[in-house]
Amino acid sequence: MKQSVLDLQKRVNQVLGDDIVSSTIILDELTIELSPSKALAAFNLLKDELGFEQLMDLCGVDYLDYGLANWETMTAVNSGFSRGVFDFAEDNDDEYLDMKRRFAVVYHLLSIQHNLRIRVKVFPETTQMPIVDSVIDVWNCANWFEREAFDLFGILFKNHPDLRRLLTDYGFIGHPLRKDFPLTGHVEVRYDAEKKRVIYEPVTIENRINVPRVIRK
Repeated sequence: MKQSVLDLQKRVNQVLGDDIVSSTIILDELTIELSPSKALAAFNLLKDELGFEQLMDLCGVDYLDYGLANWETMTAVNSGFSRGVFDFAEDNDDEYLDMKRRFAVVYHLLSIQHNLRIRVKVFPETTQMPIVDSVIDVWNCANWFEREAFDLFGILFKNHPDLRRLLTDYGFIGHPLRKDFPLTGHVEVRYDAEKKRVIYEPVTIENRINVPRVIRK
């Protein structure tokens, strides 16, 4: 393990103190978790006090069914990967709607002056309406990153000046990178020659099971 990463972990612990929920080093890169209520203040310290002047990436993560060993099996399973076949909300009631720590926002920061990187995770307090503070005032480049995470995962960013969809169409329903999003989607889009405009219709593609790769001898 590199001494520079150990020194960084020590320094980060000194500056952020109790604001850190957890701190680990994996593959010579420091990862810390911050609580959503203290994250914004901690990000300002990471930039001003610790020299992480560049936000390299910001993305959402859905930990639904995380850790299920469905890949190492002798037969094809039909649980955990059958997205789009059943109505997820009806089949699971509120089991996953109230799931704790389902969504996370992950920030990758770079310190050019110190040649160091750090990964920061923030878990929204609720799953039904995941929301964290926007970091645009800290790193202006977060604007489109946060719009992407909102579009694909439905994560809201408080005080974002223009939180609109970025990659999907204005009439798109749902958030396609959520693990309970059906494979076939909810609607189809086509151009109607008679009406001379694009129209949206209920999806007609037959739902199917997304079978994972099966490891066999």
